[in-house]
Amino acid sequence: MPGGQGVFGSLTVRENLDLAGWTHRRDPAGVAAARAEVLAMFPILNDRLDESAVNLSGGQQQMLALAMSFIMKPRILLIDELSLGLAPVIVGQMLPVIERLSKEGVTVVLVEQSVNVALTVAQRAYFLERGEIRFAGPTAELLNRPDILRSVFLSGASTSASTGDATGESTDAAARPEPSDEVVLETHDLVAGFGGIRAVDGVSLRVHAHEIVGMIGPNGAGKTTLFDLISGFTPLVQGRIDIGGRDVTSSSPPARAAVGLGRSFQDARLFPELTVRETLAVSLERWVASRSAVVAAMYLPPAFESERSIDRRVDELVELMGLGDFADRFVRELSTGTRRIVDLACLVAHRPSVILLDEPTSGLAQREVEALAPVVRRLRDEMGAALLIIEHDIPFVSSVADRLIALDQGRVITDGPPAGVLAHPTVIESYLGTSSAAIARSGQGG
Repeated sequence: MPGGQGVFGSLTVRENLDLAGWTHRRDPAGVAAARAEVLAMFPILNDRLDESAVNLSGGQQQMLALAMSFIMKPRILLIDELSLGLAPVIVGQMLPVIERLSKEGVTVVLVEQSVNVALTVAQRAYFLERGEIRFAGPTAELLNRPDILRSVFLSGASTSASTGDATGESTDAAARPEPSDEVVLETHDLVAGFGGIRAVDGVSLRVHAHEIVGMIGPNGAGKTTLFDLISGFTPLVQGRIDIGGRDVTSSSPPARAAVGLGRSFQDARLFPELTVRETLAVSLERWVASRSAVVAAMYLPPAFESERSIDRRVDELVELMGLGDFADRFVRELSTGTRRIVDLACLVAHRPSVILLDEPTSGLAQREVEALAPVVRRLRDEMGAALLIIEHDIPFVSSVADRLIALDQGRVITDGPPAGVLAHPTVIESYLGTSSAAIARSGQGG
């Protein structure tokens, strides 16, 4: 079960489930019973049986992949990052399914970045770092090994930020700048749909300068689609988008980037054929001093100085983000977590005034997540940027956000301080659930 890539996108949900039962085609009654069971576990799949799998959200695709595995009833099940991109309530639903498969005789090998999640289902653990096994033993003993469970990439980036605890809570509250009254991002009654489904249904929101806003909601709530609308990658049915007081509703994605919009994606959309250094250099394009083709062709002093400046900045970013061992490797060779770090470095290079982060902790090891909070604050404090963050890691997002916005079925459910939003009855029922391990993926709450 590959992380985030375990379904056939060109097939419908129904066809994916049919395909999963092929290995037991001589037992149609057993396949039908297993299928009915998984549809009861994941009712959203039952609602979208005739929808192409490619149109499902990342979390819904994970549900479908696990449902297919349940129907197949394998002897050995390899799961790559179970909680990747999933809402806490869904992770809470999936953990009992995995435990049940194990009790029924299936050997489960789980790759998981969150030790807190792994503790709930795994009795034994192996910890790998750079191709070597650093630990083998009971999973619970990992929590007592700070020499292993440490931040490899972001420790340097976070040391010069405000000190904080394991969940990213700042201990220097006085230094935390207050959001200003200046509105840097505003949406007005945004509507977008796919195949008759309104993915975004009348969303209006404001983000102020120097403000960090977290966005939470179930898988398929419309969060990433909203980011696509703001970025210009998905056409609007109706509504208006303002960035820095400018109406950019009809502007292209590059034009929106030029006025200060920065965006990260769930899948870290980088250039696979470029090295990390080359990728960072491309991300600095906004700050190239000399843009003359003639000057570049003749390699005149302005071109030379411009390249020198870019090279120096790339070196600074490599050191800041702990990418020294990967600087000359191709992006295609990097792990999911390492690509995420490169993606964040590219955002730092771009220096936008408004940053959209789509699940920045996705694919990061637990200690990297815990070290990410000071880095996010640095984006706000040192760059003066406002941030809108989609995130399923509740300890992380509640520790960095000034306020949270909860979405469900394309609409804003509630908006306010993190504690109030997380206590909202609808948020608890449709999103958080009751599994403490699924909610507390990072920090010491596991």
